[in-house]
Amino acid sequence: MSTTTTRQRSPKGPGSDLGAGHAPRVHASLVPRVALLAPAGIALLAGLDAALILLDLPAPVRVDRLPEVHGMLMVLGFVGTLIALERAVALRRRLGFVAPALLGLGALVLLSPAPLVVARGLLAAGAAALVGLYLPLWRRQRDDAVLVQALGAVLALGAAVLWLGGTDVPVLAPWLVGFVVLTIAGERLELARIAMGPSAGTTLVLLASGLLAGIVAALLWPRPGAALLGAAMLVLTGWLAAHDVARRTVHAPSHNSGRTGGLPRYMAGCMLAGYCWLGVAGAIWMLGGPATEGVRHDALLHAVFLGFTLSMIMAHAPVILPAVLRRPLPYHPALIAPAVLLHGSLALRLWVGDALGSHGAWVTGGVLNIAAVLSFVAIAVGCAVRGTRSPA
Repeated sequence: MSTTTTRQRSPKGPGSDLGAGHAPRVHASLVPRVALLAPAGIALLAGLDAALILLDLPAPVRVDRLPEVHGMLMVLGFVGTLIALERAVALRRRLGFVAPALLGLGALVLLSPAPLVVARGLLAAGAAALVGLYLPLWRRQRDDAVLVQALGAVLALGAAVLWLGGTDVPVLAPWLVGFVVLTIAGERLELARIAMGPSAGTTLVLLASGLLAGIVAALLWPRPGAALLGAAMLVLTGWLAAHDVARRTVHAPSHNSGRTGGLPRYMAGCMLAGYCWLGVAGAIWMLGGPATEGVRHDALLHAVFLGFTLSMIMAHAPVILPAVLRRPLPYHPALIAPAVLLHGSLALRLWVGDALGSHGAWVTGGVLNIAAVLSFVAIAVGCAVRGTRSPA
């Protein structure tokens, strides 16, 4: 979800062609990107609707199979489409947009009355296209960061193929976790390479290989494999947290924490909190073995996909969306509130709800998780609209 490749190809930076003389061309290029982004937004809203159903609460829409596809809808339909679209923009070739198109279409078919196998096939095809998308990116820039992200795409393809073959989602969950973790880890290397040091790329590839080995082992030998996977996750998380530039930017001087200067601290806070939740997931696997049901399954998945993944999306949205949509998303201190709500409600859900067995805390935490995501989307849209109207 980084913009390094895009910046290298366009020295003027995102939005540099927003002048009046180029407005028609920008508008024309923006329409297909919005069309490809729309299924991801629909998948997110449907996933939140499914979350209400799983919490046994009233939901705006009740579709019988929505709770069943909740996980794949959020990971491959929402996050996968976002990642594929950002990578396609970085590639700057029309063929690259096949991946987000197929993943987005697969998400929409998941929500339709069409046979489930059709949606599974589309998601598998979209994941395969995402793997293919990394080939020209690798040829353009033979970089360790691209290799790690490509390994993540391979895991997404593995998850989609396993699901197409009938494997239960809880069993293939480590593949989905590996997809988002390696993608984000590779993109952190792209953005923070100087701070991580000259050997960071080689180290990250080795750590990613260890995680990949743990994921395969967890599928073949669930109990020892899960322990290996958890250990690999903890080592990778510890290395990322120790070497990420966020450890320094979170202590930026207070006089730089205004509307613009506060962005580095906001991003750093979201990223460091995300690493903490990723460590929680690794500990659950290492200490408890497979987490395919019950409170451990709930805690592990939400620690990764809410605490880590969505926190990283919140952190990078002011950088990602302007590069993808060519529309500014100015930072505003109001963005801090949804991030705080996300992590606070997740702590309530996991520690008091799952760990201590309080059903009320579990439900309350889940509802506040949803409120955090929706409020972030609303504030981000508001910032984008105000940013577009402002005389840049």
